[in-house]
Amino acid sequence: MSEDPPGAPRRVGVLGGGRMGAGIAHAFLLAGSHVTVVERDDEAAGAAGERVRESLARSVARGGVADTLDVLVARLRVEVTPDAFAGSDLVVEAVPEVRALKRDALRRVEAVLGEGAALASNTSSISIDALAADLERPDRFLGLHFFNPVPASTLVEVVVGAATAPDLAAAARGWTVAIGKTPVVVRDAPGFASSRLGVLLGLEAIRMLEEGVATAADIDAAMELGYRHPMGPLRTTDIVGLDVRLGIAEELHEALGERFAPPHLLRRMVAEGATGRKSGRGFYEWSE
Repeated sequence: MSEDPPGAPRRVGVLGGGRMGAGIAHAFLLAGSHVTVVERDDEAAGAAGERVRESLARSVARGGVADTLDVLVARLRVEVTPDAFAGSDLVVEAVPEVRALKRDALRRVEAVLGEGAALASNTSSISIDALAADLERPDRFLGLHFFNPVPASTLVEVVVGAATAPDLAAAARGWTVAIGKTPVVVRDAPGFASSRLGVLLGLEAIRMLEEGVATAADIDAAMELGYRHPMGPLRTTDIVGLDVRLGIAEELHEALGERFAPPHLLRRMVAEGATGRKSGRGFYEWSE
């Protein structure tokens, strides 16, 4: 394999090694990139490294992967300080969907990057222009919205901010194709395209469940069988995480009005810790 894989950045950083960050690292490693994941401390870094390695092992076991697991893992580093991103061609921020947290994280990462490096946020709803407000080089910043689970998903939203350089947007489309995904390019707007539509459907499904219109399984079946959705909105919410959906709904409620007001049922379930698949319980029961 070439040391500089065509279409994919050679050196990629991922800030945050949770489910999304690990999936993003996985995608770039399979495309031939050298990937550095940065987590907050040694314990989180160890968990992130194991998460990526397990994901890579599953891909290798399924077949169709050019490299062996040892070769893939050799291109992975897991560190605990953003200084490890020095020399990266692209860094993708994948920390929790909290505006202040993301803005602080992006500033810290930008400070160690070279002038030509690209910086991206995996935000699913927060304005790219708002996140760019404190950056020194907003022209080198855009959104790369991956979908959960990243290894199985084929979509990436490329979100172009007001200051994003056209050549960066074009490069991001190429990177997306290089990692085996399909890019959808949208301008910066509340919820972009996917979250705005997907969350609206999910919130209405939760209201229907709250009102006793039908069971969760029947609501989902109506969309799967009637509209050929591969997965119903409530099961999708379980996989995304009810807490994540609540955060996005709150952002969109503030920006777009009452149609995105989070249902009481959603707030109650999150407060009770029923956040979906990751907690073992949401609109469905989940087990390992």
